[in-house]
Amino acid sequence: MGDIALLDLRLRRRLTLGYMLGMAAYTAVVIALYPTFKDAHGLDALVQDSGAVAALFGATDPLTSPAGWLGANLYGNFLPLLTLMATIGYGATAIAGQNEEGTLALVASLPVRRARIAMAKLAALAVQALPVPVATAACIVAGRGLDLNLGAAQLWGATAGVVGLGLVFGALALLLGALTGSRGVALGVTTGAAAVSYLVNSLAPLIDWLEPGRYFSPFFYAVGDHQLRDGQSPAWLAVLGGAALVLAGAAVIAFRRLDVR
Repeated sequence: MGDIALLDLRLRRRLTLGYMLGMAAYTAVVIALYPTFKDAHGLDALVQDSGAVAALFGATDPLTSPAGWLGANLYGNFLPLLTLMATIGYGATAIAGQNEEGTLALVASLPVRRARIAMAKLAALAVQALPVPVATAACIVAGRGLDLNLGAAQLWGATAGVVGLGLVFGALALLLGALTGSRGVALGVTTGAAAVSYLVNSLAPLIDWLEPGRYFSPFFYAVGDHQLRDGQSPAWLAVLGGAALVLAGAAVIAFRRLDVR
């Protein structure tokens, strides 16, 4: 099982490294710019005056605060986006993509139960969810000398939420790939679901009838409840973990029934 996971990770190592280094470079720029804007209180007024636009970009707290700055420039948008690109991309490829390429048949022909193969794919998915969020958080820790001081509990709690978010949608892509055998379907449907989830979480505070829908959005449990300001709720992490486990279990069952070509 470990060899299967390692092979998948090796095949994606350059892409994963590119995501991680790109996000680290962007994070460094965000950190370096904060001292310039931390006293620009006009930015806070801008957020208040343009609530809908600010919400779409993940700006929910004052931009001059460390939590607001990181939320608007990283945790509310770009960090989840790159994490989802890594996990959804792998989830759609791990079963459906390899089935379309014909390489999955070689793996399935090994004297290993399909459930163990699926679990190896899930283990690789869990690893895929880590590099981008962890590298981002490490850069923020390294940049504390530039007045961007955020509590360790808030930082790593929000980072754990992003990892959980990646696992949920990555597992969904894996499940859809196992159900349909189509990488395009898995990638398209999961990406669409993530986009809808993001919009619901962002706009729910501004639209009354959309407010209950927030609790169906994984983004809310990951980064949408002021996690950078107030800290992450263990209950919210449990929701993300539970959803990922349910989807992962369903993916294992679906893979056992997939007609591998």
